[in-house]
Amino acid sequence: MSGSNCLVTNDWICGEYLRTRSQELTDATVQHVGITVVSVLIGLAVAFPMALLVRARPRLAGPVLGLTTLLYTIPSLAMFSLLLPFFGLSAALVVTGLVLYSLTILVRNILAGLEAVPAETREAARGMGYGAGRMLWEVELPLALPALMAGIRMATVSTIALTTVGSIVGRGGLGNLIEDALPTFFKAQVLAASVLCVLLAVAADLLLLGVQRLLTPWTRIRTAAGGE
Repeated sequence: MSGSNCLVTNDWICGEYLRTRSQELTDATVQHVGITVVSVLIGLAVAFPMALLVRARPRLAGPVLGLTTLLYTIPSLAMFSLLLPFFGLSAALVVTGLVLYSLTILVRNILAGLEAVPAETREAARGMGYGAGRMLWEVELPLALPALMAGIRMATVSTIALTTVGSIVGRGGLGNLIEDALPTFFKAQVLAASVLCVLLAVAADLLLLGVQRLLTPWTRIRTAAGGE
């Protein structure tokens, strides 16, 4: 009886809410994860050639980085309103907005990683007969991975938070639950959705950190050697 009463008394912590709304929470979480993953992957696919273009033509650095920074400063509600005529009330609207927001982080980190590759390493690769494409994939990208993965981690955590704003068009994952609960201030739903959003961000960051450590074993060796 006390478990059911927490819904009536509108408690913040309510086991009955979690039990009766588990499917709703699961569906919202799955949508949240799906939108985040798609947005970050598309953002990475767009940011990578932009970073290569800036590196090849340094005079474009100012305009490109300035544009991505400008996009990041646009309020999310304004961004979605500007995109609405092109995408309508769809998941594509939310994904496009999130991709645009991710560019300022991803482009800068990819560019920083590539520029941090030592010049002597590039010269040694050229001396071994490496062409531009082979040098990029086999020499520069592996060395740029720490900065690149740091950018992906930041972009992912940021996207998880921003996805909630998609609730204004019904595509906000856990944000939908928060928005639905606000008119009646349904405490258990607000808390559960908010905590799940935070847990998603922490889990995604730890997962990507693990991937980074697997892809860059030499950084662990260097750290261990430095500690001796």
